[in-house]
Amino acid sequence: MREEEIYERVFERMDMNRELEDEEVAELIHEVLKEVCEEEYFPLEEQICLSRRLFHSFRKLDVLQELIEDESVTEIMINGVEDIFLERNGQICRSDKRFLSEEKLGDVIQQIVSGTNRYVNELSPIVDARLEDGSRVNVVLKPVALNGPIMTIRKFPRDKVTMEQLIGWGSVSEEAVKFLELLVKAKYNIFVSGGTGSGKTTFLNALSDYIPKDERIITIEDNAELQIKGVPNLVRLEARNANLEGEGAVTIRDLIKAALRMRPDRIIVGEVRAEETVDMISSAMLNGHSGSMSTGHANNPADMLNRLETMMMMGIDLPLTAIQRQIASALDIIIHLGRLRDKSRKVLEITEVLGYRNGRIQTQTLYQYREEGVEDGKIKGTLVKVEELTRRDKLLAAGYPKQGVCNGDTSGSGSDGGSGVSVLQ
Repeated sequence: MREEEIYERVFERMDMNRELEDEEVAELIHEVLKEVCEEEYFPLEEQICLSRRLFHSFRKLDVLQELIEDESVTEIMINGVEDIFLERNGQICRSDKRFLSEEKLGDVIQQIVSGTNRYVNELSPIVDARLEDGSRVNVVLKPVALNGPIMTIRKFPRDKVTMEQLIGWGSVSEEAVKFLELLVKAKYNIFVSGGTGSGKTTFLNALSDYIPKDERIITIEDNAELQIKGVPNLVRLEARNANLEGEGAVTIRDLIKAALRMRPDRIIVGEVRAEETVDMISSAMLNGHSGSMSTGHANNPADMLNRLETMMMMGIDLPLTAIQRQIASALDIIIHLGRLRDKSRKVLEITEVLGYRNGRIQTQTLYQYREEGVEDGKIKGTLVKVEELTRRDKLLAAGYPKQGVCNGDTSGSGSDGGSGVSVLQ
C-alpha cells in the first residue's frame, strides 16, 4: 500500500468537528498502521519511519520537518512537489524526499505564511515569511513560478553564533574583533555589507553582544531574525504586509519613524533595501542615535555606498551632493563579508568612512583579507591590519583615548588622514 493511501485512510477517520490533540493524532496513526500491517507486511523500522512522516504531515511541516530539524542542512530549496534540494557544508545536493501532492505542499506553505500573519495566493504570489526559529522563508507561487510552488528556506542555527565561534572558524581575526568591540561600545554607526548567504545577519547578531546591557535597543526587520540576547530593555518590531483589501501595511519606514519616539539608545535595522534607507541614515544615525547598525547587499564597500546613494534617492528629493554628505556624516564603519570559492564565509574588509570632501565620499581600508594559499581544499588567509582608525572622536568621548589613534588627522572632520585613503565616486 502506498503512503498516499495510508494518509488518506488516516484523514478519513479524523473528526473534523473538533481540534484533535497531538496524542489523539498519533494514536489514530498507530491504529491505521496496525490495520495496514495486518493486510501487508511492513518491517518495524519502516513502520516507525512511516508513523513519524505521517505525524509530521498532519501536525508539522510534512517532509520538511526532518530537514528543518537536521542541523547539518543550512538551506532548503523546494522546486515544486518532487524536486527538493539541500545545502550542506556549502554543497548543494538533491533530496530523496518529496511531497505527496501539490495540494499538500500548498497546505505547508499556507501554514508557514499564516504563522507570521501574512498571505500568499495567485493574486499575490510572492511573500517573505519566517519559521518559529527565525529561519527565513521565501515563497513564489504559480502563475509566476512555472514549475511551482517554489519555497526557499534559509535556516539559522538553533543557538546564536558567537564572535568566539566565528574566530574559531577563521571567519574573522581576534585582533579585528577586539577593535570592533571598542567601536560598538563607543557607538560608532556600523554597516555590514555582503552578498547573498555571506553571513550578514549572523555577524550582526554576534556584533550585538558588545552592546552595553543597560541600553534601550530597538530592532526593526521585515522578518524577525535577529537574536539579541541579554539586553533587558529590548523592543522588537516587525513589518507587516497589507491585507487582502490592500490595507494595514506597516513598512520599515513606518517602524523607524515610530522607533524614534520610543526613546532608543540604538536602532538596529535588519536590512535596508529601498527608500527606508533615508530614515535609517537621516533620521536614526544623524538624529542622535549613534551606535545604530544595519546590513545591505553589495559586492564591496564601494558598491555599498553607491547602493545607499541610490536607495536614498528613491525616498527623498535631494541633490546627489546632499545625499552623499548625509551618508558620509552618518556612517562610520563598513564591515564587508564574502563567501569564498571554498564556500567559507569571511570578513574580507573593514572600511572607515572618512567623510565628504572635494565632491566625493572618502574612505580608507582598516583591515583587509589576504589569501595565502590553499590547503586540503580550504583557502588559507589572514585579515591584515592596513591602517589606523582616523575618526576617533567617539572613542575619545567613550573614554578610550589611546585606542584607534591615527598618526594623521584625528579631528574626525573627514580629511584624507594619510596613506591608505581611497576616494569613491
